[in-house]
Amino acid sequence: MKVDVLLGLQWGDEGKGKVVDVLTPKYDIITRFQGGPNAGHSLEFNAIKHVLHTIPSGIFRPKQVNIIGNGVVIDPIIFRKEIDALTPMVDDIKSKLFISKKAHLILPSHRILDAASEKAKGKTKIGSTLKGIGPTYMDKTGRNGLRVGDILSDSFREKYNALTDKHKQLLELYDFDYDLNEYEAGWFEGIESLKQFKIIDSEILINTKMKEGKAILAEGAQGTMLDIDFGSYPYVTSSNTICAGACTGLGVAPTNIGEVFGIFKAYCTRVGSGPFPTELNCTTGEELREKGHEFGATTGRPRRCGWLDLPALRYSIMLNGVSQLIMMKADVLSGFETIKVCTAYKTKDGIQEDFPYDLEDVSEAVYEELPGWSEDLTGVKSYNDLPKSLIHYIEYLEERLEVPITIVSVGPNRDQTIERQAR
Repeated sequence: MKVDVLLGLQWGDEGKGKVVDVLTPKYDIITRFQGGPNAGHSLEFNAIKHVLHTIPSGIFRPKQVNIIGNGVVIDPIIFRKEIDALTPMVDDIKSKLFISKKAHLILPSHRILDAASEKAKGKTKIGSTLKGIGPTYMDKTGRNGLRVGDILSDSFREKYNALTDKHKQLLELYDFDYDLNEYEAGWFEGIESLKQFKIIDSEILINTKMKEGKAILAEGAQGTMLDIDFGSYPYVTSSNTICAGACTGLGVAPTNIGEVFGIFKAYCTRVGSGPFPTELNCTTGEELREKGHEFGATTGRPRRCGWLDLPALRYSIMLNGVSQLIMMKADVLSGFETIKVCTAYKTKDGIQEDFPYDLEDVSEAVYEELPGWSEDLTGVKSYNDLPKSLIHYIEYLEERLEVPITIVSVGPNRDQTIERQAR
């Protein structure tokens, strides 16, 4: 068996949590391979909304094993809060959740460094979630980081103090007041919570389970347009959010990647700073935000909204080798007389259909208009019962993107999901 990968194709918030929850019954193991508590994966069932930040979205299903891979960064405080919230709803959670020894830890001083750095940038800030993600990955690549496996060492406290002292020296460069003691007590309590789970060499377990024929799904966080190498730099996250990140974030060879599910909204959203060619700074954008409940699951910040961007989407499909597309929030577009789709960009060099080196070079989006639909989709169960204009929209996108759309979401609940066979 190979590892299937599910990831976002836009600027995050595409609805990955819901889809993982829907697909989980087909898999034995669900893994997270990058990112950390800056991600917020929302799931809704039994009229209750759940938001996960670090733990894979398969945790609510009764039989599946969930693994936090080596590419993830973990804040023990947030991890403990997640566990406390899940324990009443998930039976025997400690037997279902495994954590890689090689996953890096977010220290209290990482969060303080994140806040100090973002404040110092002023108007040039990137819109960090202030969760300490960037500084943690910087220590990882700088070979200074603390890993989950270190908490089992007798010298763990010594290692913690040494890294914290380095951070204190860095903080002297900033005009920033902080109280490390405010975070430390809860952080060490979170470390004790981590110790109660199975801390493993996850790359060995995953490859062993592949050989045994177990079905494995890798769950990405954020979105392709936030990838550290290929996203809209510098307004990106600190990890590789693309399919290749599943290889390095789990210890899986490229030849062992199977299906690649690419998730996108029927329109676009973005949180934080950075260029956004199709952004709607008008009543239409406000309507999308309100109808789509577009507020960050992690930060609560209002999301910027715009029409679908095909050049960016084609670019994401290429980078990830997407084999199946999943379209989310089709129901939010109900009620619009016409729907616009960006097909190209206007730049100083003329009309450009490819994703550019720098999105700041885009002066205007070039659109095609398609007919909208007015019907309420939230109760539709069959693809053939969807409005004709929506079916036309789906088939138009398939033709332009050259990848089949196999799932269409028509509401937030797990049962508001339509699976279809591609043409």
